[in-house]
Amino acid sequence: MMARFLARRLGELVATLLVASFLVYSAVYLAPGKPETFLLGGRAAAPETLAAIRAQYHLDDPLAEQYLTWLGNALTGDFGRSVQYRSDVSSLVAARLPTTLFLIVMSMVLVAVVGLLLGWLGAVRGGATDSAVLVGTSIGVATPSFVVAIVLLWLFSVRLGWFPTLGGGHGPIDRLHHLALPAIALASPFIGVLARVTRAAMLDQLRQEHVTVARSRGVPERALIRRHVFRNALGPVVTMSGLTVSGLVVCTVLVESAFGLDGLGEFLAKSVTVKDFPVVQAVSLLIVALFVLVNLVVDLVYPLVDPTVALGERGAG
Repeated sequence: MMARFLARRLGELVATLLVASFLVYSAVYLAPGKPETFLLGGRAAAPETLAAIRAQYHLDDPLAEQYLTWLGNALTGDFGRSVQYRSDVSSLVAARLPTTLFLIVMSMVLVAVVGLLLGWLGAVRGGATDSAVLVGTSIGVATPSFVVAIVLLWLFSVRLGWFPTLGGGHGPIDRLHHLALPAIALASPFIGVLARVTRAAMLDQLRQEHVTVARSRGVPERALIRRHVFRNALGPVVTMSGLTVSGLVVCTVLVESAFGLDGLGEFLAKSVTVKDFPVVQAVSLLIVALFVLVNLVVDLVYPLVDPTVALGERGAG
């Protein structure tokens, strides 16, 4: 069962990446103008120079042939050379990947801890606590990450001077210090979403008959909440966690730009501005791969938290 499921999901992963890679690569032809013009940065060039560029980048070949050549190189880790940096795209991406991954991991920890805690408190305590959770999470969800970033920078970096305003730091401790505010800004909307999902799932479980029976049998309230309510509510929470990771990957573009972090998000934003297509293609394909891998992990974890769901049922549903 597990082997068949993994084989099917890996097949879907490969198919998704192939389709995404073709769309990402062919997007260069949807942009106005000619590719060689972008490669020259808008500068005028002699016909011989244009012909040499078209030959170097195989621009005279049919689109399908160009794509297959690019895909073959990409499978070996060769995404070409950056137009603006005149360096291998793979090395440029590898240099910026740790900052983005560190930021995403920090943000995901904040989302998981604070979001689950707020959802738990809102569902269990009720009353004024639940109202405060609903109001707070509503504000968090409605406030974009870049707005939170500006407020955090003004208060904790400019006014109080507790955190640096720019850079990703060097070494684990210094990196934690530099990325604390970006992680909070990135996590804030997703904390509200996860808290609301957790609250709704736990409230739904609290109304179930088996919880009423367990409470009538004298099961301690803490054990009842932990074993019969929270554990059974983890299904939708795990699904939302997978979507959260995907959302964090996308939102790093705004947060990294606001804090001047040298990560993939800011790298992608700058590359789009100057039409550095090799970089845009590589980073976009990497983001798609992360999306697909996260969904695969969620599908594998889901049956562990909800034994009533067989492998593949969540995706089929």
